[in-house]
Amino acid sequence: MPRNPRHQEGQGLVEYALILVLVAVVVIVILALLGPAIGNIFSNIINSLNPTATPTITPTPNGG
Repeated sequence: MPRNPRHQEGQGLVEYALILVLVAVVVIVILALLGPAIGNIFSNIINSLNPTATPTITPTPNGG
């Protein structure tokens, strides 16, 4: 029985969607693991460019 070309096209779209989801999950995991380190690097760069500035800490409301 020959395969329907529309079925193959739909299958290809599903495969691309699964690959896209996998890539998104990997990027999210990498950013979650390396996020604080990257933030520290940017903070160090900013502090070295403007060493006289004092960091301001804005309080965040507690989520309830």
